[in-house]
Amino acid sequence: MPTTHYRACHLCEAICGLKIVTENEQIISITGDMDDPLSKGHICPKGVALKDLHNDPDRLKQPLHKVNGQWHSIEWDEAYQLVADKLHGIASQYGNDAVSFYAGNPNVHNYGHMTHGAHFSRLLRTKNRFSATSVDQLPHHVVSLWMYGHQSLLPIADIDHTDFLLVLGANPMASNGSLLTAPDIRNRLKAIRKRGGQLVVIDPRRTETAKLADTHHFIRPGTDAALLLALINLLFANQQITLNHLGAISDGLADVEQAVQPFTAQWAAHYCGIAATEIEALALQLASAPSAAVYGRMGVSTQGFGTLCQWAIQVLNLITGNLDSVGGTLVTSPAVNPAGPTDRAKGQFGQWHSRVRGLPEFAKELPCSAMIEEIETAGEGQIKAMVTIAGNPVLSTPTGQRLDKALAGLEFMVSIDPYLNETTRHADIILPPASPLAHSHYDIVFARFAVHNTAKFSPEVFAKAGDERYDYQILNGLALALSTKQGKPVAPLPKPELLLAHMLSVGPYSQGRGDVPAISLELLKANPSGIDLGPLRPSLSKRLCTDDQRIHTFNDIIAADINRLAQAMDKPIDGQLSLIGKRDLRSNNSWMHNLPYLIKGKPRCVLLMHPDDMAAKQLQDGQAVTVSNAIGSITLTVSESHEMMPSVVCMPHGWGHTFADTQQQVANDNPGVNMNQLTDVNGLDPVCGNAILSGISVTVSAA
Repeated sequence: MPTTHYRACHLCEAICGLKIVTENEQIISITGDMDDPLSKGHICPKGVALKDLHNDPDRLKQPLHKVNGQWHSIEWDEAYQLVADKLHGIASQYGNDAVSFYAGNPNVHNYGHMTHGAHFSRLLRTKNRFSATSVDQLPHHVVSLWMYGHQSLLPIADIDHTDFLLVLGANPMASNGSLLTAPDIRNRLKAIRKRGGQLVVIDPRRTETAKLADTHHFIRPGTDAALLLALINLLFANQQITLNHLGAISDGLADVEQAVQPFTAQWAAHYCGIAATEIEALALQLASAPSAAVYGRMGVSTQGFGTLCQWAIQVLNLITGNLDSVGGTLVTSPAVNPAGPTDRAKGQFGQWHSRVRGLPEFAKELPCSAMIEEIETAGEGQIKAMVTIAGNPVLSTPTGQRLDKALAGLEFMVSIDPYLNETTRHADIILPPASPLAHSHYDIVFARFAVHNTAKFSPEVFAKAGDERYDYQILNGLALALSTKQGKPVAPLPKPELLLAHMLSVGPYSQGRGDVPAISLELLKANPSGIDLGPLRPSLSKRLCTDDQRIHTFNDIIAADINRLAQAMDKPIDGQLSLIGKRDLRSNNSWMHNLPYLIKGKPRCVLLMHPDDMAAKQLQDGQAVTVSNAIGSITLTVSESHEMMPSVVCMPHGWGHTFADTQQQVANDNPGVNMNQLTDVNGLDPVCGNAILSGISVTVSAA
């Protein structure tokens, strides 16, 4: 008999509701769940591809141990003990910082890691901790910490109610929203226009989102900060400042006004390539719209002025009266661990710095760009061992070819990962978790960034195989083995479901709220499609975590970075081609290229280039070209595209499956090339240390 299961898809930030029909151990169908209060039946190809992920013959089922270059199966307890012995031995010989830890992007999609990851990782007692945050979204968190006192108090664009949405460096039509959990984003964006509103996109490429917009402006990569500061300056100069209830608790606005005075529309126009009249019109639109939201994502975060961009976006939303306002930007109210004064994970910045380059930590993590040099550079604190969890930094961090060589020189490496991929090939031990569909699921992270408040628990679809382990069991096993080796055994944590039940019981809806009943795990199990917790509502003033309960709009670091931008704007434009990245609906970084359903169709790892640029270099559509700079070179097919701004080229991120000693047959048959062979590990936003992945200077020539 067929059985129907309801689940949230965990493969991107949209967390769409799924209806999965199974019979025995087979998946019969995966469709959208019409009763899910957030996605309402929407589904994208990634949700359907869960079947391929569950059935993937390359997905590892048991621990592997590398001996003399050859992989052998090993028992779980033996693997835990071997890992504990090696990590403890290296820490005892060289110091705790000789062991490092890297967490990849999939971890935040997995509540087993969110509940149990720290139980193991804190036993390492190392300052050499890294994660995908610093090649992705670090500027968002740094700005939120400075302004609002909490790293995750991120106001979300209320796109379901706004009258004017300004999007910079983001393509939610391909990403399904990023730090903007918004399933069925196409219809949500269309609804803005249907109710008489406007959508404006600023991007060096006419993206899928830009094609849906009322207006699209090309912009030179890496210059968004100048545009944003010019908009702030125009609003002050034209006395178009509107401060809502937050004005009385906002400090530093006079300093902001003075700091941005040099940034005229004319100066910004010369630098960013958008006409001064268009910049002036855009400022007027922001000031006059009944409600408006400014939203910027990867294109503005992964550039040299990423922190300044995200700061300016927050200031724009504040001074137009749209911060903490319906139709503007609002903080969410999830059922678990809402960011606020009672949350201990508020974040910290610059409490210590990396050993070699002196890069600042954030939330007890160092920038990924420090990882290579900390492995390569001899001396006290040099990394000798590494733990990776669900990460593939060889493909997803700058100068990947150099990191690949660095990892090969480690004394020991262990990876918790279901694949033998470009990074885990360097491990001595691989510990694979069971299929995601054998896990229960609750989205702890992305409910914080959703455009509508909901809560949903997903039971497992299948039982795990007898000898497989859940990710939380692996983390518990490693924690017990390592702590025993250290002489202070720690008890295993309860399974995630029990911890979730407790978090719900102390959450903001535990006693009910308005029309929402008291939320408990039992209630969520009884409502498998999820519970509607209501729209986003103003609450920022009550949630501020700054010591004085005020919004801090300006500081000395921002002042110094504004000066750095001014200096950059006075330099001549180099005239080289700029390389930017590209999101794809059928992909998510480097971790979905082994799934046949997502990989089918025309090759997507191609270089998009404007016809005029191709003609200038005598290139033909479909020709093999070499893209190169001082860091490296790659060869791929060029595709003629009027979507591109002249002098800008574009390719997707996360490819490069070219290593013979991996076990990803589909990915290896469709390898693509790795964009991060051109990104510079020394190129970063100096304020926070986030990697620069956008606006890379390159040359393009016939291969």
